Amino acid sequence: MSLNITLRQLVTFDSLARHRNFTRVADQMGLTQPAVSMQMKQLENQLGVALTEQTGKRIDLTEEGEETLTCARAILQNLDDLEIALDERKGVRTGRLLISVVTTVNTFAPKLLRTFQQEYPGVNIVLDVANRKRLLHLLSENEVDMVIMGKPPKGQDLKAEAILENPLVIVAHPDHPLAKKKRISLSAFENETFIMREPGSGTRSVMERFFEEKKQTYVSGLEVSGAEALKQCVQSGLGLGLMSRDAVMMELEAGHVIELDVAGLPIQRHWYLVHRKGKRLSPPARAFKEFVLGEAETLVQGG
Repeated sequence: MSLNITLRQLVTFDSLARHRNFTRVADQMGLTQPAVSMQMKQLENQLGVALTEQTGKRIDLTEEGEETLTCARAILQNLDDLEIALDERKGVRTGRLLISVVTTVNTFAPKLLRTFQQEYPGVNIVLDVANRKRLLHLLSENEVDMVIMGKPPKGQDLKAEAILENPLVIVAHPDHPLAKKKRISLSAFENETFIMREPGSGTRSVMERFFEEKKQTYVSGLEVSGAEALKQCVQSGLGLGLMSRDAVMMELEAGHVIELDVAGLPIQRHWYLVHRKGKRLSPPARAFKEFVLGEAETLVQGG
């Protein structure tokens, strides 16, 4: 059997198996939807079998599709390993580094990346900023070298190493009635409105779990995407916000918002450098990991 299969066809099939949606595959690969369909049709014609079956909008793999996917991913992984092996021969001074950070890390991540880039100017850094849910997806799909985020959930086959403290605090407009009070009890927030992060945000999950464990209630107000929007809402007096002190440090120093003195706070958390367990890191990724573990605290606390 002589097959004339292209790498583009295998990559397209792999992406379709992940997303189960032609439109998403087209967006990810920078193709039109008809082009994606054509790639899949050509691959099926070469193999002489149907790889997918569609019921309504749902796309599933056939048995032949599942078997083909296993082989396709092995081929693509071998090519990734070859690229890393060749990069190792070239040394750490060149290569591509795929880094993703949670939105609240965006306050100090640029300083880390700038300093690393100064040491390794030949490394091409690709940075993606997303919420916790998106980062976990990128890790599970092996679409990123490593991420900086809060503590990842257990059972995800991930290696996570703490790099910095990440205290979570409640912030308010300077004119808020609670602004000048000391040792505020959580019961004082029963009728207070909080600006909420979007579902999938780690900060939101921590907040909901914290108040639930303390058996305290609060009023859920406006829901926003990202730490920046949350800060703007708090500055406008629309409600309180629970967020990383790192993410709101500039506003605190400028007096645009204040940190409330709350009994039992801050919630002590950490930032973690995370990658898939057992992942073969490229030379740039290994260098970045060593750099962050060794220099992050000094660089960030140094201002």
